[in-house]
Amino acid sequence: MSPSQRGLRYVLVGGWNTAFGFGMFVALHALLIAHVHYLAILVLSTTIAVLNAFVCYRLLVFKVTGTPSADLARFSVVYLVALAANLALLPLLVEVVGLTVLLAQGVVVAGTVVASFFAHSRFSFRRVGADPST
Repeated sequence: MSPSQRGLRYVLVGGWNTAFGFGMFVALHALLIAHVHYLAILVLSTTIAVLNAFVCYRLLVFKVTGTPSADLARFSVVYLVALAANLALLPLLVEVVGLTVLLAQGVVVAGTVVASFFAHSRFSFRRVGADPST
């Protein structure tokens, strides 16, 4: 698969994953906000979204073979870094900047899309000896 094909697949699948993850956050926020802090909702929605994203990226974008558990471990590291950034930025945008929780989460999600592509292509689904640009 050419780099441009992989990039297009990443954008399409990433669009789905972003919508799914944000939708999960919105749905859980609506259901749980009266009882659960928004950062706990973020952790729960991210956990569900990561599993969805892993399956989609592995099967539809990077099309790799091998041990799924090793890929999932590396994939999870990328998402843990993104989650840590999200946990830091979300309260900053809500409590300091004054954005609503949902708008702030939208801003944070938009900022992680490009970085995660490079992390997944060069780390999560990289195969030894493979050119990361393909």
